[in-house]
Amino acid sequence: MDLRFGDSKPTDEERAAVDALLGPPESSWEGADRSDADLRWARGGREARERRDLLLPGLHAVNDRIGWISEGALDYLCRRLTVPPAEAYGVATFYAMFSVKPRPATVLHVCTDLACAAAGASELCAGVEARLGLGSGVSVERSPCLGLCERAPAALAIKAGDPVRTAVSAPATVERAVLAASAPDSAPEEPPAALAVPQVGRAGREELVLLSRVGVVDPASLDDYRAHGGYTALRQAFAIGPAGVIREVTDAGLVGRGGAAFPTGRKWQATASQPDHPHYLVCNADESEPGTFKDRVVMEGDPYSLVEAMTIAGYAVGAHKGYLYLRGEYPRALERMEHAIGQARARGLLGEDVLGQGYAFDIEIRRGAGAYICGEETALFNSIEGYRGEPRSKPPFPVEKGLFGKPTAENNVETLVNVLPILTMGSQAYAAIGTGKSTGPKLFCVSGSVDRPGIYELPFGATLGELLDLAGVRKRLRAVLLGGAAGGFVRPDELDIPLTFEGTREAGATLGSGVVLAFDDTVPLPRLLLRIAEFFRDESCGQCVPCRVGTVRQEEALHRIVERTGADAASDIALLREVGRAMKDASICGLGQTAWNAVESAIDRLGAYE
Repeated sequence: MDLRFGDSKPTDEERAAVDALLGPPESSWEGADRSDADLRWARGGREARERRDLLLPGLHAVNDRIGWISEGALDYLCRRLTVPPAEAYGVATFYAMFSVKPRPATVLHVCTDLACAAAGASELCAGVEARLGLGSGVSVERSPCLGLCERAPAALAIKAGDPVRTAVSAPATVERAVLAASAPDSAPEEPPAALAVPQVGRAGREELVLLSRVGVVDPASLDDYRAHGGYTALRQAFAIGPAGVIREVTDAGLVGRGGAAFPTGRKWQATASQPDHPHYLVCNADESEPGTFKDRVVMEGDPYSLVEAMTIAGYAVGAHKGYLYLRGEYPRALERMEHAIGQARARGLLGEDVLGQGYAFDIEIRRGAGAYICGEETALFNSIEGYRGEPRSKPPFPVEKGLFGKPTAENNVETLVNVLPILTMGSQAYAAIGTGKSTGPKLFCVSGSVDRPGIYELPFGATLGELLDLAGVRKRLRAVLLGGAAGGFVRPDELDIPLTFEGTREAGATLGSGVVLAFDDTVPLPRLLLRIAEFFRDESCGQCVPCRVGTVRQEEALHRIVERTGADAASDIALLREVGRAMKDASICGLGQTAWNAVESAIDRLGAYE
């Protein structure tokens, strides 16, 4: 097979970055200096191709060390993995956090998405760009949501090197953002995760289930976690067996918390019953929906709970390997999860014989690199496998052919940590929380025009008004966005909507992953809708025509309406409806199917362009 390698050579630093991940090359066929012995035969091709899934970590290794990915570095990585450079280039250019063009070693990502936009992101960007002009050694990039909405506006500085250094500035000012970019090691430490949970220290603390340990346990201490009930659920899982675990999860009525609300027990049962092996477990921690940050808070404040929950899920579905796909914009969550997994492995809670029960299970972290579409499960599988993060057509479904073509159970962080109280309190007690069709507690990400932004844990069935009362709405409420950019707007007179999957559906809205963005009358709604349209245009993978073309046409029409450059706003709204229907009916995945939702709800419920 002619892989068509180029003539560019890697620098010593680029070669060292790749070799640190893959180990030194065994022969010139992997990019080392050629010897006469190597010219006699080719070897290692099959083994190298089976490591295609290391392409994304390899790109991270180079980007982290150098700050960008040169042609020589890409070529060397491709030789090591026997990947065609054209394919690897397509992967490298798919992700927003990578660059294949020279840029400074330090990149400052300034969030311009919904919560940050309402908190003055435009002024922050202008100030930072004025201070860090050409020659500063810092590249300033306007970024989609960084998952720091409770501390908006936010900025993330990444300084390439060995090791790579990061600094978060949130809430950011021009001075703090510039300090984070110029001296990340000297930037102030991030506040503890507990500050993102306003119920901690308030009257509602005793009602917490999923967040009960955040702010109580030391997230770095496995002993502290176990002293507060940690690994009780795993021992119960071993006591009742895999079928018993699935039965408990099914009886509890647990459904996916990522927005699709698919029954978790049914998914696990379908995966466990597949005769094809091996089975895989994937935890989707790539929460990139604007306004979403609940999984980040759980991983930063209670990381061992996710390790335990993933172990239980793997045991239930018959998997011996789990992948945690963590979004690249979460440096502290990455650090906490790496430490937790390492400690669990060292103490026999991961590895060849978990808790001495004869069950082997381990977890590997894979970092995303800035692609909203990778939150879709099959796009996530492609990303892990070393391909562009484009969704696959279904069927076959992941429970039949998922990661590496094998049966796979995929759940997000919040869904998995719900398994712990199900096993410790019992399915009946768990199902008694919430409503008949939406059982258990739910995490809500509240941000925007509120006094106490953060994560709120409430039982399903609480109303939107009750949630906003806890958060404290500022000034005069104009609208509430439920479900994030893929969700929909509701009016201030609709706050009696019950926060359940069925309740929001009956109200013509969506609960989604639990995003609640409040906007007062100082927020320019048309500009907000335009930002949503820009987001979907940027994040469309481009695989299918309805989404690739529709998201562009949607943004163009909104530009004409907002800037009053079109001949007739009514005709543009008619065009928006036509394009929206086409995207909803014909797009391959949920991105295109929901890209019109927020705009449609703003027009129909809020009269945004009347």
